[in-house]
Amino acid sequence: MRSLRGTMVVLGLAGTAFTVACSTNPATGKSQLTLVSESQEIAMGRQSDSGVVQQMGLVQDQAVQNYIRSIGTKLSQVSERPQLEWTYRVVDDPVVNAFAIPGGFVYITRGILGYLNNEAQLAGVMGHETGHVTARHSVEQISRSQLAQLGLGIGSVLSPTVASLSNVAGAGLSVLFLKFSRDDESQADQLGLRYMTKLGYDPHEMAKVMSELGRVSSAEGAGKTPEWLETHPDPANREQAINQQIAAGKLAGSTVAEAEFMSHINGLMFGPNPREGFFRQGLFLHPDLGFQIQFPTGWQATNQKQAVMAISKEQDAMIELSMVPQKSLDAAAQGFFGSQGLQATQPRRTRIGEFDAVTGEFAAQNQDGSQVRGAAAFIAFNSGVFQILGYGTAQGYANNQSQIQSTMGSFQRVTDRSVLNVQPMKLEVVKIPQAMTLTQFNQQYPSQVAIEKVALINQIDDANAQIPAGRLLKRVVQHG
Repeated sequence: MRSLRGTMVVLGLAGTAFTVACSTNPATGKSQLTLVSESQEIAMGRQSDSGVVQQMGLVQDQAVQNYIRSIGTKLSQVSERPQLEWTYRVVDDPVVNAFAIPGGFVYITRGILGYLNNEAQLAGVMGHETGHVTARHSVEQISRSQLAQLGLGIGSVLSPTVASLSNVAGAGLSVLFLKFSRDDESQADQLGLRYMTKLGYDPHEMAKVMSELGRVSSAEGAGKTPEWLETHPDPANREQAINQQIAAGKLAGSTVAEAEFMSHINGLMFGPNPREGFFRQGLFLHPDLGFQIQFPTGWQATNQKQAVMAISKEQDAMIELSMVPQKSLDAAAQGFFGSQGLQATQPRRTRIGEFDAVTGEFAAQNQDGSQVRGAAAFIAFNSGVFQILGYGTAQGYANNQSQIQSTMGSFQRVTDRSVLNVQPMKLEVVKIPQAMTLTQFNQQYPSQVAIEKVALINQIDDANAQIPAGRLLKRVVQHG
């Protein structure tokens, strides 16, 4: 089970006392409406940080984490808010993304690292996110009540009672999604360029990042953008604006540090980690835990850190699979069906496939007075207990009841050795011994991904153009 996709921030705003004030932001020099003090900003950031780490996880490579932290520390110290307790980390998410939350918490996904080519590009991305914090963009949004609560499209489905018994409550439905304005993005670009060039990095590399993210967007297909561009609106003139600033003589730097960067991403996991579970046309397989389950055809499924979820086409019902802390099947079932505010049928002992199970139906009141209906199954598997919840609006549950029951009944052990032995893909850095084209490189050093992807991660437009000897190129390998 895997983390949420995208930039999700758990912000504890309830009960916070806000003081209305206008102040001059030290980074932008502009007057700014602030209902949130710096101490409140830091407190929100700390609370949000624990949620991000829980939901997404951190890359378990201390050398990479130390490398990111060292660059971040230098960026923060040349910023206008060096007094913050800055935290820079790599989260274990394959999407191309980077984000920041209030108080000095900046995150780089391992996914975006695979598409960068040197330390200057990394510093540009990290400087941009640092700029969002120094300019207090998210704080300004909070002050203007511009935060929008997500709900994975089904916010009306989940009652408080069911939410308290579901992993969804902490993993998806209570998060806030920050979207910055074009002015905010332009400011963050300018600040990021300011910070990276103060450290001597070549600002041209930040323009290359914009170009690269545009290519990633195009490669994903029409209407599909990488997460970084979804959370960072990217006008067509952004790369041009950066180049204009460089041409105006306001920015200078020459450090690129390709070899240093490449040495740290060599061996880094690339793409989703199949050991944490993956989908095959609605069939979810988990090699490490050794189970599989079939979700309904056409439902939108997602693999999160705490749960696997699928949402109906009409977004009026969902199914969630998770592990529960109780080791006893009966204790897990009684803890759920006996919960206050839940009207439940008498749970019954049964079998799902080869496993002991307890199943039952339930209902609860939604906040608007409507009813949530659903079914729950608890399955004893190996030394733990799995919980499967299928629920929705009263009508949504009725319409999808048979599909929910079918999914619950499909839980079984994985026996396919190819699934049990699957291994993640990793980046391998190669120093090419002589001049060659990317096509020749791919023939001599084959990858587990298409040559178009190899070109993309190496920021090469023409696969038949000559690449000079000694250049460091990335390929994607899979062992085992």
